Amino acid sequence: MESLYIIAPAYNEEENIEDFVNAWYPVLETHGNEASRLVVVNDGSTDKTYEKLCRLAAGRSRLVPLDKPNGGHGSALMTGYGYALENKADFIFQTDSDGQTYTSDFENFWKRRNTCDALFAYRPVRGDGKKRQFIERVLCLIIRMIFGVKLPDVNAPFRLMKRSYLEAFLDTMPEDYNLPNVILTTAGAYCGKKIRFLKIHFGPRISGKNSINIRKIFMIGIKAPLDFIRIKTVLTQKRQ
Repeated sequence: MESLYIIAPAYNEEENIEDFVNAWYPVLETHGNEASRLVVVNDGSTDKTYEKLCRLAAGRSRLVPLDKPNGGHGSALMTGYGYALENKADFIFQTDSDGQTYTSDFENFWKRRNTCDALFAYRPVRGDGKKRQFIERVLCLIIRMIFGVKLPDVNAPFRLMKRSYLEAFLDTMPEDYNLPNVILTTAGAYCGKKIRFLKIHFGPRISGKNSINIRKIFMIGIKAPLDFIRIKTVLTQKRQ
């Protein structure tokens, strides 16, 4: 059986984090070998998220709480992905700790893990509102214009990747990059990797508040096209 690393960023998820661990830790135990880990990256939370994680880890040997200064969702992902690669994970699965994704969708990904280099989620219905759905559509349009690839969903926090896939593309981004999942999705399509999109359920946040508001998303969006163009140059060299 292969090793599975589940990577989840967390920022001020004190209300959600125990339910998240209780839901996803059994998935890890069922599908991964003894080297598998549930890695939750605390991104400088100002509440008791990290303290709760440490208490939960006391009775769960495969739960790894990582703590870092606040740098945003993307920075937390980069930390988690880097940790998985350092520890030679065979498969890396990423989701968020806010309760919007469901463990029931994981099995469909896991049973197809050897059919593709990476499997990505497609959210036909989103429980987090029309504004975010609109932003995702705009993002997909920008990706299509710059990279020439048409993708149904580029930023879904539900993805299963082989180590070789993550190794191929993680170094195309700086360590604090704010949209790593967008690039990881796009890079596979642009470089001709074997990727597939599977539908998932995506509900509303259970409790707490989103750490990224619409204004922050807008500011990231302004900067994104220039970043995409720079990264495209690196990816073009990789696919030659």
